[in-house]
Amino acid sequence: MRRALLEVRSALPADVLASTGEALARRALELDELSGAGSPGAAPTVAAYVSIGGEPSTRALLDRLRAAGVRVLLPVLLADNDLDWACYEGAGRLVRAGRGLLEPAGPRLGPEAVTAADVVLLPGLAVDRGGLRLGRGGGSYDRVLARLERAGARASLVVLLYDAEVLAQVPAEPHDRRVHAAVTPSAVHRFAAPGARAEG
Repeated sequence: MRRALLEVRSALPADVLASTGEALARRALELDELSGAGSPGAAPTVAAYVSIGGEPSTRALLDRLRAAGVRVLLPVLLADNDLDWACYEGAGRLVRAGRGLLEPAGPRLGPEAVTAADVVLLPGLAVDRGGLRLGRGGGSYDRVLARLERAGARASLVVLLYDAEVLAQVPAEPHDRRVHAAVTPSAVHRFAAPGARAEG
């Protein structure tokens, strides 16, 4: 399933990727979690990521969140595939890292920084109608989700996808966790039992 989804993404033309990013940003900003994240009087914190390759583009969304006063955290890939975090300070402060990733140039905040996020935007390849997310299989975000659970964090978990990647069912493993919502260019999908582990 991962291979088939990646093949579809790799065939998308550049103009489709660009227009998808704008539509995704508009749709994501409709979420109450993003428009009203955080405590009154405090700058909300959103953990996000810089899209690469055929992923739905997050560039417009990152800039709009930052312009709205949101504190945006971006991941920094560590040697063991875990994620550190640093603040997004604009596109001009992103640096090229390994595996084609763009990472923030600012000070590293540590892997636990994500536990302060009000919303965690997750990459993925698909999500099913029960809220189970299919990732790339590297395990980085499985660690993030486990870290949030251990910390008792109440962050909203939102996966960003193309419309055709909301499926009836995706393969699940016992450690997989459900997300609260998926945002696609044309819709917001809400799921029951957010955060719960998969069965079997």
